[in-house]
Amino acid sequence: MQLNQLSRFGFLTLPSYSMIACANAIEALRMANRVAGTAVYSWQTVTLDGHPAAASNGLMLTPCAMLSAADKFDVVFVAGGIDVRNAVDRNVAAALRKLARDGVALGALCTGTFALAEARLLHGYRCAIHWENLSAIREEFPDVDFVEDMFCIDRDRITCTGGIAPLDLMMAIVRARLGVRVASQVSAQFLMERNRAADERQPKQASASNRAAPRPVSEAVRLIEDSIEAPLSTEDVARAVNISTRQLERLFRRHLGISPAAFASAARLDRARTLLRQTAMPVTDVGIACGFTSASHFSTAYRGRFGHAPRSERTPQTVTSAPRIAHFEDHHV
Repeated sequence: MQLNQLSRFGFLTLPSYSMIACANAIEALRMANRVAGTAVYSWQTVTLDGHPAAASNGLMLTPCAMLSAADKFDVVFVAGGIDVRNAVDRNVAAALRKLARDGVALGALCTGTFALAEARLLHGYRCAIHWENLSAIREEFPDVDFVEDMFCIDRDRITCTGGIAPLDLMMAIVRARLGVRVASQVSAQFLMERNRAADERQPKQASASNRAAPRPVSEAVRLIEDSIEAPLSTEDVARAVNISTRQLERLFRRHLGISPAAFASAARLDRARTLLRQTAMPVTDVGIACGFTSASHFSTAYRGRFGHAPRSERTPQTVTSAPRIAHFEDHHV
């Protein structure tokens, strides 16, 4: 699939989809047409039944067409949001598989990536999803290569994180077809200082707190976040960022107000809480996935940080469902 050949876009809006993600993608196409002075791109919002879906903010995008009766698309983006599991049923999965059989490229915005994975349309692909959902969805779909990039274009799959990242994705698509000058003019209209590249890593919540910290701290934070299943000692982290253990301790306390070991422990427990809330993995398996060597150690540490046992995080849905993502929080809408 060539980005410069894309001109007809469909947006399959799921119930409670992210309005900001979907609107950013559509607005980029609208502005590209305006700057180019011609209707290079066309787009249409669709649902399975033709009735507009309510976004997570309660608003709806109209006009809206029935997917099966809509015009031929070059690419269809699944616009996801909160509670995506309940939004993806057999009918949605079947419709997506039919699009794939018909040779339509498939994309995803926000948690729409889950819909493609659930429909078994991402096997062997690299794809993107918001960082808060990464750990859970990686456990559920091990045959998919989930990356931490802002967006990912892999053959006929175009996946993107939420928030304003779809604007960066669409700028890449516009640039491929209309060139740098038009893309730059579109960015200027939206007051964008720069266009983020596809392989730019998402700024995680923990990383956001240390943006002003010196390089060894930011590198150490990233290393700790990337090695949760097999935790590194403070000495190993210090060695990896080429400073002494004592210096690393001082820098962490000065800029983050916490020791490296305490930061690592909090990161592991925060990851565990995400898995407990978003998957139906057994509690013991969650502890192992987060670097705890025994159930008792995991339970004690968890209770110490959150004031209750790991099992208390379970809802009836996560206890009774298959080991799939139970709920995506509306963290970026």
